[in-house]
Amino acid sequence: MLHKITKKQALTTMLGLLTAVIIFHIFILAGIVPYEIVWAGKLQSVQEMYVFEAISISINAILITVLLLKGNFIKLSVPAKLLDGVLWFFVAVFALNTVGNLMAETLFEKAFFTPLTFLSAVLIWIIVRKNPDGKQPVQTKAY
Repeated sequence: MLHKITKKQALTTMLGLLTAVIIFHIFILAGIVPYEIVWAGKLQSVQEMYVFEAISISINAILITVLLLKGNFIKLSVPAKLLDGVLWFFVAVFALNTVGNLMAETLFEKAFFTPLTFLSAVLIWIIVRKNPDGKQPVQTKAY
């Protein structure tokens, strides 16, 4: 099934997921979602939550920007190798985060974020991997 997902589908799915994740983190900042159910249940204070949530939103925004550049939604001259390097880094981060989520103290994090981070690692891998012919496009065609 995953081998049938195109780079375009993976990219648009990731952009949607990341947007939803940012909205979720905004809900945490606003107190709509309790911060005790995220960050492996380890946050000790509201102040600590603000720091972690600001970092999370910033990192997700950076990843969205990289994906928009990769998909040529943003037309800037950024080396493809740099974009690919950042995306490979995120493949590793999401893979490691999947393992971390499996060890989380909250059932919500285990049940919801483990599959989400695993899916994110796979989708970014699809976006950044070489084509079956062995060629890596300079940039993904505009969608």
